[in-house]
Amino acid sequence: MERKILHSDANAFYASVECVLNPDLKGKAVAVCGSQEERHGIVLAKSELAKRAGIKTGMTNWQAKRLCPELVIVPPRHDIYAKFSEALHEIYIRYTDYVEPFGLDECWLDVTRSSRAPYDIAEDIRQTVKGELGLTVSVGVSFNKVFAKLGSDMKKPDAVTVITRDNFKDTVWRLPCSDMIYCGRATTEKLKKLGVRTIGELARFPQDVLLKVFGKNGGKLWQNANGMDSDPVSRYDTCEQAKSVGHGVTCVADLVNAEEAGTVIVSLTQEIGQKLRKMRLRARGVQVTVRDKDLSFESWQAQLETPTQSAAVLAAAGSELLKKRYGWNKPIRALTVSAIRLESVDKPDQLSLFQTDDKRERVENTLDAIRSKFGDGAIRPATLLGESKLPPHGKNNL
Repeated sequence: MERKILHSDANAFYASVECVLNPDLKGKAVAVCGSQEERHGIVLAKSELAKRAGIKTGMTNWQAKRLCPELVIVPPRHDIYAKFSEALHEIYIRYTDYVEPFGLDECWLDVTRSSRAPYDIAEDIRQTVKGELGLTVSVGVSFNKVFAKLGSDMKKPDAVTVITRDNFKDTVWRLPCSDMIYCGRATTEKLKKLGVRTIGELARFPQDVLLKVFGKNGGKLWQNANGMDSDPVSRYDTCEQAKSVGHGVTCVADLVNAEEAGTVIVSLTQEIGQKLRKMRLRARGVQVTVRDKDLSFESWQAQLETPTQSAAVLAAAGSELLKKRYGWNKPIRALTVSAIRLESVDKPDQLSLFQTDDKRERVENTLDAIRSKFGDGAIRPATLLGESKLPPHGKNNL
């Protein structure tokens, strides 16, 4: 049976929610921006009118204001956005149990089992969301997840786009590779060096060459471009194990050396360790991502000798990774640490004769108990008690 997949994307989600909650904002260029004081002063989301004025996500507040003087800037309210996201999901599960969230504002739906035409379901969803929540959604309708998401991106706002087996070559192949999910900036640049710029060129490119250049991901890119994506849509009540647990922060001043960065890493890993213990997971690897003063990103990963929940182990590994890989040609503006390659604590593992993880875990479990009773700031590593470039909320991290 041909699959019937929808991808619903709430248009300008954060800004649209703000306009619903404050009708005075309707008809105005609106941008949801982070705090200037804590150096999060960038555009997180923008309304359709702001977009038409040239405002882009990631633009600094002052750049946005200079481009559009009448722009109304509002601070983010993530707890409110989460509630609206839940309300969206409640609408989607009226149509199918197979609803897979992709961030707060996007979802895939598998409506293959429905007797109704997928376009009719998409139209019904579009009208229902608008009537009940005051938001608009763009919905892509196709026979797989990749093309359904492409469809939702093609017409915005408030539209339904259908991509079928009969029309996908005419509809999709003319688009740039970067429009396709899982084809990020680095991959796009590599494809350009191979002379591949459009999805059609990617579909016709020799698969064996893509496999040599990109590994397994090259084969997946080729399949996606040719409409061969077969990834299923997960059930909404399926709780998949997290693939990573991370925490990041934008510092109040640029980090200029490894010592300053190490203090931030220690702070970030405190919360990561606590989350791992609550989720009964261990990490076999650590990832460090930096954003320098020019807002360029770099990211590196390292494997751990043994799986761990320990904040101290993660902090040491993260600091060593940064020391080895970052050249300090530019100061660091923001830093993120992630525990990766997660596995259940119940999974058996070969222990070293000299391993002391049991003692370390008992200590950190005791720290968790103290923090649970007296608050996150009740006990902290001594390195976090001195001066640092952490923002106020970061200094209170565990």
